[in-house]
Amino acid sequence: MTETAKEPKQKFSASYAKDAVYQQGLRDFLEYRDLGIADATHGQFRAHVIRVKEDQKGGDHDMHTTGAHQHMVDFQMFYVLKGWITFLYEDQPGVKKFTAGDCVLQPAEIKHNEISCSDDLEILEIYSPAVHETHAVDEIPGHAVAAE
Repeated sequence: MTETAKEPKQKFSASYAKDAVYQQGLRDFLEYRDLGIADATHGQFRAHVIRVKEDQKGGDHDMHTTGAHQHMVDFQMFYVLKGWITFLYEDQPGVKKFTAGDCVLQPAEIKHNEISCSDDLEILEIYSPAVHETHAVDEIPGHAVAAE
């Protein structure tokens, strides 16, 4: 892709594991390591590694739920690095379980709910734009009840 008047040139970016810093993010039981992509792409994308916080491990995995919601994004995908995670998705039958090595494209604005995850969960998530809204929803179409 070439630089245009609308899109400034992306910057080189590297995020080294030895310098990793995990911070509080959207979910209180998770921590997030920003990979520097938002700045490098001028806000077009964000990439981060997400994992369960140390003080949240060992409990009831069903408490690791996000509630039914949707992200107001143009693109969202995640790749499971370690552990497992389960979701309900709009118009997708049943609970979906993803394990290490699985990659998921969540279509833009799809309603979903994380049901549970393993203590050792680590995922790489990439979405666009880097800053967006997340809305709670009352139900997930295709499911009788949006699990909370």
